[in-house]
Amino acid sequence: MIKRDRGWISIPALLLAALSSVVYAEENGAPVIIDGQEVVRVYAPVGHFTAEDRALEIEHRITMLAEKGFTGQVGIRAIPSEKTTAVVADKAIIMAVTEGDAESAGVTQAELAGRYAANIQKAIQGYRTRHTWASFVRAVLKTLAAWSVFCLSVWALWKVLGWLDRRLKRRFSREATVSGGRASRLLLERAIAVLMTGLKFIALIALLSEFSLVISYTFGLFPQTAGISTTLLDYLEQTFGAAGTAVVNYLPSGGFVVIAVFVTYYVLKVLKFLAQAIENGDLTIKAIHPEMAQPTYQLVRVVVILFALVVTFPYLPGGKTDAFKGVTIFLGLVLSLGSSSAVSNVLAGLVLIYMRAFHPGDRVKIADTIGDVLERTLLVTRLQTIKNEEVVIPNSAILSNQVVNYSAMARTQGLILNTKVTIGYDAPWRTVHELLIRAALSTDGILADPRPFVLETSLNDFNISYELNAYTDHANDFQNIYSRLHEAIQDSFNQAGVEIMSPTFYALRDGNTMTIPASNRPAGYEAPAFRVRKVSGET
Repeated sequence: MIKRDRGWISIPALLLAALSSVVYAEENGAPVIIDGQEVVRVYAPVGHFTAEDRALEIEHRITMLAEKGFTGQVGIRAIPSEKTTAVVADKAIIMAVTEGDAESAGVTQAELAGRYAANIQKAIQGYRTRHTWASFVRAVLKTLAAWSVFCLSVWALWKVLGWLDRRLKRRFSREATVSGGRASRLLLERAIAVLMTGLKFIALIALLSEFSLVISYTFGLFPQTAGISTTLLDYLEQTFGAAGTAVVNYLPSGGFVVIAVFVTYYVLKVLKFLAQAIENGDLTIKAIHPEMAQPTYQLVRVVVILFALVVTFPYLPGGKTDAFKGVTIFLGLVLSLGSSSAVSNVLAGLVLIYMRAFHPGDRVKIADTIGDVLERTLLVTRLQTIKNEEVVIPNSAILSNQVVNYSAMARTQGLILNTKVTIGYDAPWRTVHELLIRAALSTDGILADPRPFVLETSLNDFNISYELNAYTDHANDFQNIYSRLHEAIQDSFNQAGVEIMSPTFYALRDGNTMTIPASNRPAGYEAPAFRVRKVSGET
C-alpha cells in the first residue's frame, strides 16, 4: 500500500471503486493538463468520482511522480476480473482505463492504455526538463528575443508606411501638376488617402495578430503560465469561432446589409468629394451655388442614409420582430408629437440657406434687432448687436419678418449712408453741396469712388432739407462712420461760416449774433445791438 498523503492510492481501493462504479461515456471527456498541454483524456466516471475529478487526480499523480524524479518505465497492467486496464509506474497505479473510456475513444482498452502510458512517460520526462534553472534562463532569453522582434517589426512597419505615404504624395502631386486641374489633384489626393487607410488597417490587423501570438508564445515558454497560453488560444478560438459561425448563419440576410452599407458609404464619399469641389470652385454647376454645396450635401446625405435604412431594415437582426417594430413606431410617434416647433425651425433654416438672405459675419436687421451674424444653424440664428449683446432668434421668426442685409451690396457696390441737414435760404445751394461732399470725403470709411452726392429733399418754410449720400464698404462699422460723418459736417460748415438750421429755434434770442462758434467768426466781428421795447399803447 502506498501512503495516501502523497497522492497515492492502494490497488484494492482502486479495484473496489472500479467495481462499484456505474460506467458510462461522456461526450467530450475531461482532459489531463500538464504544463498547459493535454496528456490524456478520461471520459467515464468511477464510483463517486466524475470524469473531472478523475482528471484532477491523475494530473496530481503525474506531477507528483515528476517532482520525485521518477525515472522508471510507465507500463500497463490488465485486471480482467474488474474489466479495467491500469496504467502503472512501478507498483503505483496512475490511472485506470475503463470500458467507457475505450468505447468513447473508439479503441480497445489495451490500445488506449498503451497510448496513455506513452503519453504519461513523455509528460513526466518533459516536466523534469522544463522545471530547471537552465530551462528558465532559456525561456527568458527567448522571451526577450520574441518581444524584440515584435518591437522591431512595429517600428519597421511604421517607417515603411510613412515612406510609402510620402512617396505616393510626391509622385501623384507631380502627375497632377503635369496633367493640370484642381479636380484631378483632389481626386488623386482622395485615392491616396483611401489606399493608405486600407494599408494601415491591414497593418493594424497584422500587428494585433502578431501581438497575440507573441503573448501566447511567451506564456508557453514558462511551465507556470503554459496553461494560460493554452487557455488564451482556446478563448480566442472559441470567441472568433462563435463570431464566425454567427456571421456565416447570418450571411443570407447579412450579405445584403453589408453590400448596402458598402454602397452607401462610397456614395456618400463621392457626394462629399463633389460638394468640396463645388465649394472650392473646382467644379461648376449652375443650379448649385458654391455656398450651397455643403448644405445640399448634408440634405442629400440624410436622404441617402434614410433610404439605405428603409431598404436594409427588413434584413437587420430582429428587424422583423414585433418588439422592434413597436419601438420604432413609438419613437416616430414621440418625434411627431413633440417636435412640431423644432421641425418648423429646421424647415425655416433650410429655406433661409437656399434664400441666401445672409451669411455669418454680415450686418443685418431682423425685425427691430440690428447686429452681426455670429452663427446660422438649422434651428436658430445668433446675432451680436452693436451693444455687444447676443440675441438668439428662431429661424421660423426670421422667415416671417423682413430681413435687411447691410453687408450684401457693400462688398461689391458699397452701402449708401445718408444723413439730412437743414440750411437757411440765405446760403447758396451750390456751396452747401460742396461743403457736404467735402465733409464726406474727409470722413474715414467713406469711399471716394463712387463719389458722394447730395439730394435736396424738400423746401421748408424756414430752411431747405439737404440729404447727403455717401458710399462705404465697411457695413459692420456704419454706426461709427455715421458719427465721424456728422462730426466732419459740423467742422465743414463752421469753417465756411454757414449756419446749420437744425433744430428750429422757438425761444426768443438775439438773432443779430451769428450762431457759429466765436473761433470761426470773421475778424473784428461785433454783434449788432439788440433791444426789446414796449410800444406805447400796447400791452
